Amino acid sequence: MKKGILLLLVLLIASSLAFAKGQEDSNIDDWTYIQDKGEMIVGITIFPPMNYYDDDGKLIGFETEFAQAVCEILGVEANFVEINWDTKEIELAAKNIDSIWNGMTVTPERQEKVLFSTSYIRNMQVTVVKKSNADKFTAKEALNSITIAAEVGSAGEDVAKDQVSGATVVSVAKQTDALLEVKAGTADAAILDYTLATAMTGAGADYSDLVIAEGLYFAIEEYAVAFRLGSTVVTLVNDAIAQLVADGTLNRIAAKYDLEDQLLFNQ
Repeated sequence: MKKGILLLLVLLIASSLAFAKGQEDSNIDDWTYIQDKGEMIVGITIFPPMNYYDDDGKLIGFETEFAQAVCEILGVEANFVEINWDTKEIELAAKNIDSIWNGMTVTPERQEKVLFSTSYIRNMQVTVVKKSNADKFTAKEALNSITIAAEVGSAGEDVAKDQVSGATVVSVAKQTDALLEVKAGTADAAILDYTLATAMTGAGADYSDLVIAEGLYFAIEEYAVAFRLGSTVVTLVNDAIAQLVADGTLNRIAAKYDLEDQLLFNQ
């Protein structure tokens, strides 16, 4: 009985300490919290050319190098963690990650949940189909009542559900999975980010049998980095972004991944 009581007391003390630590973490400002850890935990999905692995298994991409460059200026490490895109805001609020740096589209709905940095990339949603079927998709009406694949929680999924009449929407975990659905013939089309579609489809690409349907474009949009509401790190990140723009670093990173034409600072 005494051992049981002692164990209960230990558990109660541990629980109280964990609660107190959680309260302490929630009461300090975001920059102090990140600085004390010495790292910024960056939430990503695998999304070429933004964040992806090279043939040697090294994480690379525009967003990867961009985040590393900003963190270097801030004096902290960038620690990348793959997340479920559908629960990204929950992961951020719970402090499982400190930022979402992965082609995050700025929308009014998201602005109610997160605090965005300066926007830096112009993007749009495009329609990807099999090259052999491209002549069937020359007008947006051709998307009505077909099967469309899109990443769950993405701008592409919003377009497929809200702007296409009668489509059956197949929601997948990643944008690359949407391409797989089209390639396999389990979806007639995919709606996804232009940045990924241009990198992954067409001659010489991983999905050379898929193409972007001409003229079937939606939702001109902008990418920014997402932080917790009220975060004090955003101002510092924006200052770092301005520095990377001024010294040409951001343009060099964008050019490396064929994104310089989409960089907002070049518009």
